[in-house]
Amino acid sequence: MSQTHEFKVFISHRDSTCSDCHEKLGRSAWITLADEGQAFCLSCSDLDHLAFLPSGNAALTRRSKKHSGLYAVVLQWSRARKHYERQGLLVEEAALAQAEAECLEDADVRSRQRERNRLRREELDEQYVARFAQRIREIFPSCPVNREHEIGEFACQKYSGRVGRSAAAKEFDEAAIRLAVIAHVRHRETDYDQLLSMGVDRDEARRSVRSRIDELLGEWRQNVD
Repeated sequence: MSQTHEFKVFISHRDSTCSDCHEKLGRSAWITLADEGQAFCLSCSDLDHLAFLPSGNAALTRRSKKHSGLYAVVLQWSRARKHYERQGLLVEEAALAQAEAECLEDADVRSRQRERNRLRREELDEQYVARFAQRIREIFPSCPVNREHEIGEFACQKYSGRVGRSAAAKEFDEAAIRLAVIAHVRHRETDYDQLLSMGVDRDEARRSVRSRIDELLGEWRQNVD
């Protein structure tokens, strides 16, 4: 696949005249440069239809560049640093609009995720969950890495009515811990949810996946060498 050519547009720091239309552009003109120092205005460079996107928003810049069939990097000479510095991009209007829409969607998603995480943290007693997870690891030493924390957080959410909130679980009773692990394995490691979605009776679905649950629990109970 061919790549989009990257044009460069310079913000002039001296008086400029377009080598094509011969219009005097003055200082701070936006120009392209060709061989032998020829300068061309954006109109003669066929870049005057592009919209300017200032630097500063990496996600918006990346997406605008991806969606724009034609784009140009805008550069300006820094007297202090003695080199050209990137000021932003010239991109197609439609590409910028699409990129802005995508970034807004992402921002909304991130906001909802932050809110869910905040509520989730509020519903957890971190010390209790940590001890619950530790007990899972003691009973099931070969369960996958970090799985004990995932099970503990799910089982121990306040007001959930889940097994981790029971009196037995609060005493870290092995039977209660086992019930929490079984519930996790049933949903995570078997086709139980799929069976329910197909209309299979709950008890029948549980019977169908019981052997797989027992098999995994046996593997997870094995001591780590």
